[in-house]
Amino acid sequence: MPLDRLVLILVIVVLAAMATVWLGALVAASASFPFGLALLLPASLLAYVIWRVVADRIRSRDDDHYDRME
Repeated sequence: MPLDRLVLILVIVVLAAMATVWLGALVAASASFPFGLALLLPASLLAYVIWRVVADRIRSRDDDHYDRME
């Protein structure tokens, strides 16, 4: 992948993350709900992604490094 395309993707991702945080802060400030509830959704999404990665690595026979050792 060319360096300019990689930098463009990184800039777009960072700008999208900043816009998401800004909009989330506006919504959180206007709704006045508990802070723990605001952290619950990202924490649950992160836990789900970690669970899927671990489960995929445990179940995958093609990715098992120790089966190919002699």
